[in-house]
Amino acid sequence: MSEEIIRVEELGKSFGEHQVLRKIDFTVNKGDVICILGSSGSGKSTMLRCINQLETQSCGKIFFHGKELGRTQREINEYRSKVGMVFQSFNLFNNMTVLKNCMEGTRKVLHLSKQEAHERAITHLKSVGMAPFINAYPAQLSGGQKQRVAIARGLCMNPEVLLFDEPTSALDPEMVGDVLNVMKELAKKDLTMLIVTHEMDFARDVSNRVLFMDKGYIVEDAPPEKFFTVPEHPRAKEFLSRFIAG
Repeated sequence: MSEEIIRVEELGKSFGEHQVLRKIDFTVNKGDVICILGSSGSGKSTMLRCINQLETQSCGKIFFHGKELGRTQREINEYRSKVGMVFQSFNLFNNMTVLKNCMEGTRKVLHLSKQEAHERAITHLKSVGMAPFINAYPAQLSGGQKQRVAIARGLCMNPEVLLFDEPTSALDPEMVGDVLNVMKELAKKDLTMLIVTHEMDFARDVSNRVLFMDKGYIVEDAPPEKFFTVPEHPRAKEFLSRFIAG
């Protein structure tokens, strides 16, 4: 039996009169690599932001290791230290070097010593091929390099789950491959990941589950070999027919 890490029950999110998420139910087990697919506006990024508590859900519950998430900032911060997020816009600190970007969270949140934080940062920057750039500032890096630093920064927290919100959508096409290769290596190491992506080949090859969203609902939750060959929902069939045609 797989170990459950996150469980989402009846999750809903509205912005004023606009309902973005409706009755979202799914579970994330240890070692899952879940790719979240769907057309723009289907609710993918909003769902990820609710899971990370960057947005507060309008209704429903999120459980972490069987315990419902608390509402205090301290409880949310503690949860976020274990459920990290990599953004499409990198969200690096522009006034800090690559090394300091990767040390900041472990020093302030995990209270590691300077030496421990430094060693951990170097280890993860090496793993994403960014060790030669430790003294560079974000403005001196390409988009792909910034995203690899952002991934290293997330890894430095030793998260149980890492969430990726369209991590390649802001990159030039030639830089996409480098970032996807880093993520493929993470999947091989059994890191639990939820990935909002438009990279269909990556989703098919790397994920063990695909969630397909439409109009705020998860309408399909299937292994990639099933989703990409015999999708059940009409919207999934339509979506994939465009992908295959492309």
